[in-house]
Amino acid sequence: MAALIAFYSRAGENYFGGAYRRIAVGNTEKAAGILAELTGGELYKIEQAQPYSEDYDTCIAEAKADLQAKARPEVLGLPDGLDAYDEIYLGYPNYWGTMPMAVYTFLEHYDLTGKTIHPFCTHEGSGLSHTVQDIQKAAPGARVTKGLAIHGSSADSAKPALETWIREEDA
Repeated sequence: MAALIAFYSRAGENYFGGAYRRIAVGNTEKAAGILAELTGGELYKIEQAQPYSEDYDTCIAEAKADLQAKARPEVLGLPDGLDAYDEIYLGYPNYWGTMPMAVYTFLEHYDLTGKTIHPFCTHEGSGLSHTVQDIQKAAPGARVTKGLAIHGSSADSAKPALETWIREEDA
């Protein structure tokens, strides 16, 4: 069966180790693209109907408000089903110690029983936080593997880390 690489990513102003920088392609999307090359998986970008601001400080304030409200933002173009996939690589930035709320919308939309979810996140110091446990709660019945945390500022050079992670997941 095929693999799906579902990811949430945001371009615009981002934080890189103490400084703000504008990027045309989000860090998680960069890592997802590398992962697609390595696995042959199909890419699906989780996009909110009402995207967060391109301004970094405004974005994190919006993300925090959604987290506090336990919001489930509307997601554009959700696949009709995931029956064609037995493995899902799930990518997201670490926002406030968890995933963006739109990732919860994606996970809770499907019965993922019997699927294997491989979490990967981009961050600038928070690592995976408790996102693996959050995925386990949002996708009961799925097998959730050890996740991979990638420094967003290193996303362009994440191929070796992704290769190692895939080998370890397959072992």
